[in-house]
Amino acid sequence: MHAATNSQLATPKDLLGDDPTRPARSPEGGDALQAYARDLLERSILFWDTLRQRADNLIEHERQGSPPLLDFRFETIVDARQFVRPVNYVLLRILDENVDTGSEAKPPVVVLDPRAGHGPGIGGFKQDSEVGIALAEGHPVYFVSFFPQPCRGQTLADVLHALRRFVEAVSTRHPGQPPILYGNCQAGWAVTLLSADCSGLVGPAVLNGSPLSYWSGEAGVNPIRLAAGFNGGAWLAHLVADLSDGRFDGAWLAQNFESLKPEAQWEKYVQLFTHIDRERERFLEFERWWGSFFFLSREEILAIVENLFIGNQLEGGRFRICEHCVADLRRIRNPLVVFASYGDNITPPHQALGWIPIVYPTTGDLIEAGQRIVYLTNPHVGHLGIFVSGKVAQREHRAILASLPEIEGLAPGLYEMKIEDRDPSDSPSNLPFAVRFESRKVEDLKFPRPDPAFARIADFSAMSESIYGAFFSPLVRASSNPFLAETAKWLHPMRMSRYVFSASFSPWLYGLPSLAKAIRDDRSPLSDDNPYLKSERTLFGLVTTLIQTARSNRDASLERMFQVLYGIPTSRDTGSSP
Repeated sequence: MHAATNSQLATPKDLLGDDPTRPARSPEGGDALQAYARDLLERSILFWDTLRQRADNLIEHERQGSPPLLDFRFETIVDARQFVRPVNYVLLRILDENVDTGSEAKPPVVVLDPRAGHGPGIGGFKQDSEVGIALAEGHPVYFVSFFPQPCRGQTLADVLHALRRFVEAVSTRHPGQPPILYGNCQAGWAVTLLSADCSGLVGPAVLNGSPLSYWSGEAGVNPIRLAAGFNGGAWLAHLVADLSDGRFDGAWLAQNFESLKPEAQWEKYVQLFTHIDRERERFLEFERWWGSFFFLSREEILAIVENLFIGNQLEGGRFRICEHCVADLRRIRNPLVVFASYGDNITPPHQALGWIPIVYPTTGDLIEAGQRIVYLTNPHVGHLGIFVSGKVAQREHRAILASLPEIEGLAPGLYEMKIEDRDPSDSPSNLPFAVRFESRKVEDLKFPRPDPAFARIADFSAMSESIYGAFFSPLVRASSNPFLAETAKWLHPMRMSRYVFSASFSPWLYGLPSLAKAIRDDRSPLSDDNPYLKSERTLFGLVTTLIQTARSNRDASLERMFQVLYGIPTSRDTGSSP
């Protein structure tokens, strides 16, 4: 960085002139204020230019067809759009010139990213990622990607059948080496279904931040589980998909995520504004993924909402994939590794682990089934940090991958995985940690029993969906068309709040890049000990606290309202078991 000169940007003195009527300031205080004013102006311009760059990146990404945001070269192995029952999925082989991808010494790793509103890539977002760690450890790596638009009428059963064919394709390419499946977030339930359906074809399955018990959660901490009770059930998702010509816009799901912790969204922009010099590139890199929204078909979103989010039918073995197939988690025989975090408010440990005592009521049941389940928890990392944090990748994900042979050799039962730091020179594998597995009892996994109100919501959702599907859906579909659907897509607030800063939408921003470049070329960041800068950060912190308090009050009010609406006990609830 070059030192800034006073002639390049106007200072408060340049703008106001020498006014003898103004009270004099001490040289120290006047210099500090002048330096802060200059820095504030520079950071403001750089901040808005970063938002402009984000918008341009997102538009360019969409023009390119929204390819997967992988930090690795890849080749297409199987394109499911060519199947008899086509779906918008594709199997990729990850390539890296620094790794011998032709080695068959270790089993292949297949990473599945979630279709939860955003596009694919979070599992291979950067070098320190699940994909990067697997490559560095010498595993052949495959990635299940998907395209922005679903194939017309594709169903959840079609998707699962395509994923099974992907697993078969990988198994054929690596005979005698059952692939390791990595399921991130919502892809976790797809991995469990594949494990139950592909007996003998798959190796260990790793579920990262994956919800399987959708009714579980802590009051006041996990409000997203209450959403169905306030929107009337599945009919609203059906309506949104009907209005969008048979597609469900993933931007709605992303909007729900952001509304969970509005203070986190505020802090994201505060962090960018306060540390614009070091945060710009990291912000732009992450926002390329976070701001890219993909669609699901009407049939998919209804099956997911009715069976998982509202029906919670996976853990009970009632999830009907198709006419002749019902998912049963007790059919899973390959080892399962469950990674959850207590800092995750989207998939808390309640939802990641609560299914175990439902499927296997006692430790004896688990042992009798011949199953091995290993779990590990992080005390504080958030939901996205499970997938994108470099520290998590180098510690938890690396430890999981390195320990899989030992996990496969464990006796049937439940284990907690413990990771302890150590000197790499003390280990023949040169790993900076040691891993041990402590035996646990299923009976000790004690989570609050799901509120019976959720069962009443499921009943109400089924009734309202039947009414909407029979009387209103045909009318809405008749009035919908591709033009209106595309208009609704571009006018969605999650897109408009980003795209509006592009010069393509706001022509008056064309001069901003040149101004920002001039500032960056001669930028000298303000010292952290500036008193005005400290006051600014204190003010931002107070705003964060106010938003957090308002959000906590909102969540508490939702919990109380939920109980008022659905908390009336019925005869069905009497004597019910969790």
